[in-house]
Amino acid sequence: MEARDLSPWSLDETLDFLAAARTDLLYAAFVIAIALSFRRGEIVGLRWENVDLNRREIRVRTQRQRVGGETYEDDPKGRRRKQTLPLPAICIAPRRWQRLRQAAMREKAGTASEGTGCVFTTRTGRPIEPRNLYRSFTRVARSAGLRVIRLHDARQGCATLLTSADVAPRVVVKILGHSQVEVTMNVYTHAVQDTQHDAVSHMDRMLRRRWPE
Repeated sequence: MEARDLSPWSLDETLDFLAAARTDLLYAAFVIAIALSFRRGEIVGLRWENVDLNRREIRVRTQRQRVGGETYEDDPKGRRRKQTLPLPAICIAPRRWQRLRQAAMREKAGTASEGTGCVFTTRTGRPIEPRNLYRSFTRVARSAGLRVIRLHDARQGCATLLTSADVAPRVVVKILGHSQVEVTMNVYTHAVQDTQHDAVSHMDRMLRRRWPE
């Protein structure tokens, strides 16, 4: 099967988005989408029982989907099934903040709080809708002056970040967790091209400072 063309952000665009999202209520969700390549359904289906902040681990056990007006939970796709990933340091503080914020919302909601155990919820404790996650993502992107892309493509920024950090390709492939090798290679190729472009641009700037035209 032919891999779909991607339009992910560059490394600079990805970093600009994260900077703009820092004050957003769903910042923690955007961080794991980009830093760990989580799918939208995996984010809204994430439960606190699968997040270990002390050991800095996150387990992918379920995803939440809405099809035909009905919401249901299902197993993660492809290689994501039963996957355990280390939490980057950038994810720890937002996750702790999210837990405190959620506790405050439950206290304010009182008996109306549903207490589903999901990491990302509404003010009454219900899991957030997948479409609302994307709406918030789009709003932040526009506020930052960035081109609006799919959240599915934005999470491919994970490959760019890992490649920029010289992470081994086999590790990048494992974290991305795609079900088809063609998709992984398409994403990885984009990431390599992006980082090569940034490297050459950086080299060009250094040379121009030494030998201006």
